Amino acid sequence: MIITIFCPLGKAQEVAIKSNLAYWATATPNLGMEFALGRKSTLDISGGLNPFEFSDNKRFKHWLVQPEYRWWFCEAFNGHFLGIHAHGAQFNVGGWDIPIGRLDVFKDKRYEGYLYGGGISYGYQWVLTNRWNFEFNIGAGYARIHYDEYPCKDCGTKQDEGNYNYWGVTKVGLSFIYFIK
Repeated sequence: MIITIFCPLGKAQEVAIKSNLAYWATATPNLGMEFALGRKSTLDISGGLNPFEFSDNKRFKHWLVQPEYRWWFCEAFNGHFLGIHAHGAQFNVGGWDIPIGRLDVFKDKRYEGYLYGGGISYGYQWVLTNRWNFEFNIGAGYARIHYDEYPCKDCGTKQDEGNYNYWGVTKVGLSFIYFIK
């Protein structure tokens, strides 16, 4: 069986800026840049910063940087790609009632710390115009998390500290992309 991927070649794009809508859903301003390294490879460097405190002293303060090398099946910025990414972040999270898996710990406790790790990803970019694209991507991998635990979302002395090895989803993206060059 032979699988053919339709790959129309057009004017090569070189530099793009992007913003991840999935990240905005967590009230996190974010921005990324992607650079063509060759006909079928790019370097994406994205990050976000959430400095806000929400009502009832809920916190989801963090910053995150996530560089990724991408190899494209067709050509850079067009169609399917595979990626390998790294990530680093610092966080202060607590006061949220999230009844999903291990996230339920954020209801009565606050965690401060940092993480680092990496993973692999798959994505697809749709060409909308000669200046605009839309992208979906998802990645899985590892994060080493170092944290301090506090007894409530806004008070108390440190209750515990520890490390956690996370394996699972490490990135999700729904991004609008604008080509500046």
